[in-house]
Amino acid sequence: MAATAKSTRKLKRRYEPTDESRKMVSMLTAIGITQSEICGILNITLPTLHKYFRAELDTGLPSANARVAQSLFNMATKGGNVAAAIFWMKTRGRWSEARPAADEDKDAGNTITIIGGLPE
Repeated sequence: MAATAKSTRKLKRRYEPTDESRKMVSMLTAIGITQSEICGILNITLPTLHKYFRAELDTGLPSANARVAQSLFNMATKGGNVAAAIFWMKTRGRWSEARPAADEDKDAGNTITIIGGLPE
């Protein structure tokens, strides 16, 4: 019996994203996995990824950055984490390390000046 062309054709199913796949795409985008790699993980094409996961692709990284910034802020303000507080002030508060002015002696930063001393 010969198979007909109609019976041998594959029927393409419409892709249906799940809540789990949306969370996965958002997380994978946030940690830097490429869109091509995400397609391989989900076994879908790039156009399908763009069609069904546009919001997750656009918001995954900014959302993750916001969560990390909130966590860092909490550590700096509530947890007594000095390194987090210094990092926050350097990056968000635009603080910087003190450096000698250009016209000062280059070795001035390597010397210690003691003011005061033992009583006579």
